Amino acid sequence: MTKSLFTFFIILFILSGCKSLQKTHQKDNSATAELQAELDSVQQQIDSLQLAIKDTIQTQKEVTLNTYPTKPDTISVIGVGDIMIGTNFPNEGYLPPDSGKYMLSSVAHVLRDADLTFGNQEGVILNEGGEAKSCSDPSVCYIFRSPEHLAQHYVDAGIDMMSLANNHAGDFGETGRKNTMRVLDSLGIHHAGQLAQPFTIFEHERIKYGFVAFSPNNGTQSINDLEAAKSLIHHLDTLSDIIIVSFHGGAEGKKYQHVTREREFFYGENRGNVYEFSHEMIDAGADIIFGHGPHVARAIEVYKNRFIAYSLGNFATYGRFNLRGESGLAPIAKIWITEDGSFVKGKIISAVQKGAGIPELDENHAAAQKIKELTEADFPESKILIDPEGNIRYIQDQF
Repeated sequence: MTKSLFTFFIILFILSGCKSLQKTHQKDNSATAELQAELDSVQQQIDSLQLAIKDTIQTQKEVTLNTYPTKPDTISVIGVGDIMIGTNFPNEGYLPPDSGKYMLSSVAHVLRDADLTFGNQEGVILNEGGEAKSCSDPSVCYIFRSPEHLAQHYVDAGIDMMSLANNHAGDFGETGRKNTMRVLDSLGIHHAGQLAQPFTIFEHERIKYGFVAFSPNNGTQSINDLEAAKSLIHHLDTLSDIIIVSFHGGAEGKKYQHVTREREFFYGENRGNVYEFSHEMIDAGADIIFGHGPHVARAIEVYKNRFIAYSLGNFATYGRFNLRGESGLAPIAKIWITEDGSFVKGKIISAVQKGAGIPELDENHAAAQKIKELTEADFPESKILIDPEGNIRYIQDQF
C-alpha cells in the first residue's frame, strides 16, 4: 500500500470519529469544553495530514519529472575540422610537449558548451606497430600514428563524435583501423566511416542520433556511391530523430577554397562533388552535414532548413601540417536546431592554430570573416547572413 493511500484511510478513520463526536455533541446540549477541545485537536490532525498529502504529491511530481525528462526545445551541436594532436611516426619529435596536455585546453570550454561536439580524426590511434603505408622516405611521408594516451584529451575537451572516413584512416593498415575504433569505444566517443562501422546510432537526452561518415578513400564508406549513401540515410531515418553526416571530400589547399558545385579531382583522385552529395543526403533525410578534407575553410549553406559546412579546415593539427595563412584558421561551427533537425541559428567561433598547431580563440574573427566572404561568393542566393563576429541567422524578409 502506498503512503498516500495509507494516509487517505487514516483521514477517513479520523473523519468518521469526528462525525460520531459531532452527532453526540448535537444530541447532548451539555457537551463540555473538554469535548470541544478534543474536536479542535482532531481538526488540527486533519489539517496536518492534508499538508502531508500535498507535500507527498508534489514530491511524486518532481520525481516523475526527473525520471522522465522532456526533450529539449533546441539542440546545440558543434563541428570542427581535422584533428591530429601528435604522431610518433617517423619519430617522437612530432609529439607535443607535456603529453599534449595543452593541445586543446584553450578551446575546451567552447567545445564542451554544446549538446554534441564533432571532429575528424586524421590518422590512427596506436602506440606502435601497424602496417605503415609504403613510403620511400619516412621523413617526408605524411602518415600519422597518435599514441593512445593522447585520445584522453578528446574526452577532456568534450568531443562526442569522430569521423574515421578520410585518407589517413588506413595509414597503419587494419591494425591501425581496429585499434582506433577500440580506443574510441573505450572512451565512449561515437565514431563512423570505416567499412567495418560506417554508421552508429546513439541516444542523448532522449534524442536518438544517427551518425554516418563518408570519404573517397579505400576502407571507408564511399562519398562517390550516392545510391549506397542514400540507402544508409534512409535506413538511419527509420531509426533516428536527428541524422548527422560527415564527409571528407574536395580538392586540397588554398587554390580550392570555393565550392564549385562540380566533381573535384586532386592528384588524379576523384574527391567527389560535395555540393551534389550534400544536397542528396539532405533530400534523403539528413539534418546536419559537416565537411572537411581541403585543409582550408569553405562556405556554409542552409538547404531545406538543414545546415551544411562544406569544409571546416584544420583544427588541431600538430607538427606535420602547413598552417601558414588561411591554412591555420580553425573555425568552430556551433549551430542550434529543433528536435526535427531544422536549423534555428548558428555561430562561427573563430580560432587559429598557433606554433606547431595548437588552437586558440581569435578575437579578430578571421575564420568567421573568411567563411562569410566565401559564403557570399559561392551562395549569393543564400537565405542566411553571417555578421563579422560569425553569428549566423536567417534573412528574415525571405520568410
